[in-house]
Amino acid sequence: MKKRNFLFLLFCFLFLVFAACSNNSVNSGPDNGTAGSGENQDSEAGKENNEDQEDEKDYYQTPEMDFDMGGKTIKWVSWYDEAIQEDNPDSIQKKEILDALMEKHNFQIEYVIVDYAEYADKVTSSLLAGQPIGDIIRLARPWMIPTLTKQDLFWPVDEYTDNDHVFLQQYTDNYSQFEGKGYGFRAGILGASSGIFYNRTLMDSLGMSPLQGYVDEDNWNWETFIEVAKKANKDTNNDGKLDTWGLATASLLVQALAANDANLAVENKQNLEDQKTIEALNFLSQLSTEDVARPTEGGDWTEPAQFFREGNTLMYAGSDYEMDSFKEDMPDYDIGFLPFPKGPSAKGYSSHNTIPNYLTIPKTVEHPEQLLYIYEKMNDIESIYDYPQQNSFETLFSNEEDIENAKLAGETINVVDKEEAYPSMPFYEFQGEILEGTSVTTVVEKYKEPFQSAIDEVWKQ
Repeated sequence: MKKRNFLFLLFCFLFLVFAACSNNSVNSGPDNGTAGSGENQDSEAGKENNEDQEDEKDYYQTPEMDFDMGGKTIKWVSWYDEAIQEDNPDSIQKKEILDALMEKHNFQIEYVIVDYAEYADKVTSSLLAGQPIGDIIRLARPWMIPTLTKQDLFWPVDEYTDNDHVFLQQYTDNYSQFEGKGYGFRAGILGASSGIFYNRTLMDSLGMSPLQGYVDEDNWNWETFIEVAKKANKDTNNDGKLDTWGLATASLLVQALAANDANLAVENKQNLEDQKTIEALNFLSQLSTEDVARPTEGGDWTEPAQFFREGNTLMYAGSDYEMDSFKEDMPDYDIGFLPFPKGPSAKGYSSHNTIPNYLTIPKTVEHPEQLLYIYEKMNDIESIYDYPQQNSFETLFSNEEDIENAKLAGETINVVDKEEAYPSMPFYEFQGEILEGTSVTTVVEKYKEPFQSAIDEVWKQ
């Protein structure tokens, strides 16, 4: 009996010793960065270790890794130059970190630029041939999902993007999702803030209440938007014709869908009959049938912006970066910016994106975790700015309210799928019939099958 008790106590003592040794070991990540179940265990242990060090960082960071890339040149492919420009203190920090990483891990980076007009074809051809033109390749979602992704041509990156101080989770968890895995990653900003530019000078001359008040009162919605537009439709010289208008165009289907958390397609199904989509279509129909917007004069897609530049149109739907050209072309006018008004089913203000893009790593590239590690570390800086787009917004906008509106509009960006994702989708014909006054019910019934056919062409090939 005593012997049995002794053996039991000895076993407990050895168990405690082994447990203590295991807990005290330092997890610095796999030496060679190879993937596998052992790496996953190391990663989880690293997360716990990192979370315990709250005095250093209040967010998760991938534990330090030790690897030698043997002088490899990483080819980073995009349709624009993605080299760090060192044009502000943040980018200088990033470049210094990258230089240190290159020395420590023994690699170089070559930034490869491919013309946008040829980009999708060249990248796709190289991937299908098993010889991708780069190790890190920027891709737009419609170019890879589902056609290329279902051929197992990319590494999923979910397990490497937990650092939300660097990685925009929406791009991995939403925009690049396919069959439960995320294949894209991105740092920086979600995208451009889209909303409503408005002419404060014209607003004042028409004796209208400041439009900012609607946002301040949380009452900037489709109903108040239409009211404002109608108030600005005036015949100021009493010649029987309108000479000021409230809205540059009624062709706002994409903006309306995004502003109501709606989409024309959900994965591999058309979504025209969804209530949120119907609400967006009814809004578009109201703009048309009630003559809310300035009528077209037969111009192309640039016509609405040209109308706004004339100074006699109150509102124009556009994106933040257009402010530079408005300031240059309209020096005598005070131009403001508002988020696009909220739809009835929306939780908040939203911007739109029809072709989200992000970085990917081809499956033929070895050690994707090393590339993600390098990308994370070079972007994991303490910014001198109060928010990601401070430098840009303070350059574009001189009014603090406009800056806050641009920040608000960019907090959520909803993707709207149309012909970029589904080439056979009759998007413009569909929108055109709504704008011509055909009832929403009739248009939905007519186009739901053509929309589904266009979606099937992509998902079932």
